[in-house]
Amino acid sequence: MTDTLIKNGSIIDGTGRAPLDGSVLLKDGRICALGDEADQQATPDAKVIDATGQTVMPGLIDTHCHLAFDDAGSNSEIFFQRRNALSALVASYNARKLLRAGVTGILDPDSTFENMIDLRDAIDANIVEGPRMSCGSYALITGVGGTAGRLINDEGTTGYYMAVNSKDEIVSEVRRQIKYGADWIKVHVTGIIPRQAHKGELCVWTMDELKLICDTAHDLETPVMGHCRGAGATRKAAEAGFDLIFHGTAMDDDALQAIIDRKIPIAPALTFQYNMVEFGEKIGTSESLMALFEREITDSIETMIAAHKAGVPLLTGSEAGFSLVPYGDWHYREMEVFVKYFGMTTLEAIQCGTQKSAMGLKMEGEVGVIAPGYRADIICVTGKVEEDLSLLGNPDNITNVMIEGVEKDLSPLPKRNPIPGWRLASIGSTKLTREIAFGPEQPPEPLNVEELH
Repeated sequence: MTDTLIKNGSIIDGTGRAPLDGSVLLKDGRICALGDEADQQATPDAKVIDATGQTVMPGLIDTHCHLAFDDAGSNSEIFFQRRNALSALVASYNARKLLRAGVTGILDPDSTFENMIDLRDAIDANIVEGPRMSCGSYALITGVGGTAGRLINDEGTTGYYMAVNSKDEIVSEVRRQIKYGADWIKVHVTGIIPRQAHKGELCVWTMDELKLICDTAHDLETPVMGHCRGAGATRKAAEAGFDLIFHGTAMDDDALQAIIDRKIPIAPALTFQYNMVEFGEKIGTSESLMALFEREITDSIETMIAAHKAGVPLLTGSEAGFSLVPYGDWHYREMEVFVKYFGMTTLEAIQCGTQKSAMGLKMEGEVGVIAPGYRADIICVTGKVEEDLSLLGNPDNITNVMIEGVEKDLSPLPKRNPIPGWRLASIGSTKLTREIAFGPEQPPEPLNVEELH
């Protein structure tokens, strides 16, 4: 492999340190040297990339991205409209959108037909092009159901869920997922019970069951991640031995202390909510629902700040895969949440989206930092990213994306045509009352968006 020298850029190394001007030398897929040493060690035949006026930084790592969901508008669409092979093929198309957004690594927590294991292996084998992937299989849930209530079958699979209803089923399924290649075991620790929906998400597992999942997975050297909303669920997951918490909202003092004591990383994945808060009016969302989504963010400010200050890693995740967070548009956005609501500096937020989020790939110390010895997962971005994170939201600003020193194709994707039967049909966003039919023209009723995650 020919050496590559990236010259004249402003280097954000991903550790939270201030940018430095200079060069980066890549050799055999790794970062070899920085600054003057890079210039001195570069061979005459090295490929040169001129990064004048650009930020050179680690590629973004999205630790909550559902590539199999295909920008779905509802859980029903995911559960009942998807087909296995086609789902994986469509995901491979969408994976290329992530590269164009500067994403060089993702954690895909759960997928329909557990087929993101296959896409990960296809990317690793250089059959298709996409970011690095680590992934779960089906999300484990009890017969109580998950965030889709009675849409989820009492047993077996529904979409990206697997219901397990005994200790023997738990052990068997955890072992099966690991056998077939899951990097992580995903657990929906909380779910919505329709009759009790006013209480929010409830923990649907016993402590013994959660410990059994962790013990079984850890015996096979596989980490466990959990979807947790609410104080009790987060505390129980932490005490049971979970390795990563998604969301972690509405923590109380005991839950926060359990997280801090064990330094369990949290991926809040609040981009979905933040998009709803800022842009809900443009899609017809009611004010009350937008306020509800914002409260999920604001109610967690104090505990997330406390966790961060206590050394708990906060990871970035977009929850891309739903129509409110389509692929390629919002993968940087969680860093803006961390700055606006959690009081981080831009460089601290970038560290969360690079160095700290490498944990989601199970590649801590290997990616997410520009330093000698690290794998060369690097992007070049026009402008000063430390001054304006939104620069990362415009693909035109991202001129170079490398994974292990190999430049990725950033040319436009071919136009995608509709797939018959892939989406749920819609007959409109409002009810056809007599007032609408025969009365003066009126605006449609606000659209209430289903809670999807």
